[in-house]
Amino acid sequence: METIRQIFPVRIRDMLSGGGWQSGLEEIRVRVGRPVELIYDSGIRHLAVRDGTGTEECVRAGVREISEMLNYISSYSLYAYREELKQGFITIEGGHRVGLAGAAVLSGGKLTGIGPVTFLNIRVARECPDCAKEAAAYLWEASGICSTLIFSAPGNGKTTLLRDCIRQISGGICGHPGLKVGVVDERSELAACHLGVPQNDLGPRTDVLDGCGKPEGMRMLLRTMSPQVIAVDELGAEEDFQAVEQAAYAGCRVIGTLHAGSPEELLENPHLRGWMERRLFQRYVWIRRETDGTRRFTVYGPKMEKIC
Repeated sequence: METIRQIFPVRIRDMLSGGGWQSGLEEIRVRVGRPVELIYDSGIRHLAVRDGTGTEECVRAGVREISEMLNYISSYSLYAYREELKQGFITIEGGHRVGLAGAAVLSGGKLTGIGPVTFLNIRVARECPDCAKEAAAYLWEASGICSTLIFSAPGNGKTTLLRDCIRQISGGICGHPGLKVGVVDERSELAACHLGVPQNDLGPRTDVLDGCGKPEGMRMLLRTMSPQVIAVDELGAEEDFQAVEQAAYAGCRVIGTLHAGSPEELLENPHLRGWMERRLFQRYVWIRRETDGTRRFTVYGPKMEKIC
């Protein structure tokens, strides 16, 4: 969490010097002129300070402070993050992702950047060892590990579950030996590489391709690292689905995530309907958040029949 604290202006950084704000934190929202929000699995808290009369006042960030934060986030080299800015996010050390919004910069009708940036969403990356242990036990058949698609609405823990699935598969689970796993970490959220070294534990037999697009990364790993399993986060583009099919036809299993709030919503994706007909994925894992903030999962088979 110290990495997150250090990207704030000094006056806010000092307010975050204690440890009470960290437990259960999922996001920090910084909006120009609006109260700074700390979002937890149990609810929302506004960052506040007491004035001379003892009254609490919400902390608000101005345009200059958000600009100062961007300098800290980019180590004063925002120009070096041109590609990330096109995608609307920057990943910082520790795997924490800072989403950006503001005035869109267009060229030829295409988004080329954001400027000025006036809204930030800091999504906290957290390792949850063994959070996937129960689900991962269902990802095997007699023939071996199953290609698996993890899906949920945004913010419900797909990436966290995927990260621990990678660790479990790489290290071995339930009597199954560890497998060679290739990870395409396009946004540096899974391994949280710093200078090429993973900061998160992805297991002993995992190779990481950091900062590379999913289609190119999957093809490169197939050529160079002979993975038994390829793991990717947030499938979505047409090229992503094509690369998944190529990996599957090359005899490699794929573990990936995709945004869908329910099985019904998942089935609206035309690629998924075709994949089900060909049994490209043998397992589907749906994550949902209960009203008390806890996550539940349901595992489905290749035709979306419920397994557990």
